[in-house]
Amino acid sequence: LNIYTVKAIVILDNDGKRIIAKYYDETFSSTKEQAAFETKLFSKTNKVILLDGLICLYRSNVDLFFYVIGDGGENELMLLHVLNCLYDSTSQILRKNVEKKALLDNLDVVILAIDEVCDSGVILETDASTICSRIVTKSDDLTFSEQSVAQVGMQVR
Repeated sequence: LNIYTVKAIVILDNDGKRIIAKYYDETFSSTKEQAAFETKLFSKTNKVILLDGLICLYRSNVDLFFYVIGDGGENELMLLHVLNCLYDSTSQILRKNVEKKALLDNLDVVILAIDEVCDSGVILETDASTICSRIVTKSDDLTFSEQSVAQVGMQVR
């Protein structure tokens, strides 16, 4: 039995600034190390698949870069499935408007999608429609007190 894992999932803007970053082990234990890695990763995005012994896959759109980082010995196809699932589920969440402003407006839901894809580095799901259906179910299950003012306003109408 082989458990597929990722070391990190990172989304950067077109200036290389962090929007979302989830690191799942101690490879980059401090925020400073993570920021240095992200800067290096962004500057070499078009040139590498291996960086510091890690497999780095990316997908870009308009003003966002989606990265999935895996161990050097990890299965590249599995990492690609994770990357595609992350991008496709984000696209569904943002109604095909995958850009920085829309992502920032729906940051909580995108983070929830990342958590559905991967837990503590272990890959749980790589099907975007399954991820999105789970997210819809979870947001429907929120109690009245957990909902944002905007959500409550939408329900009142």
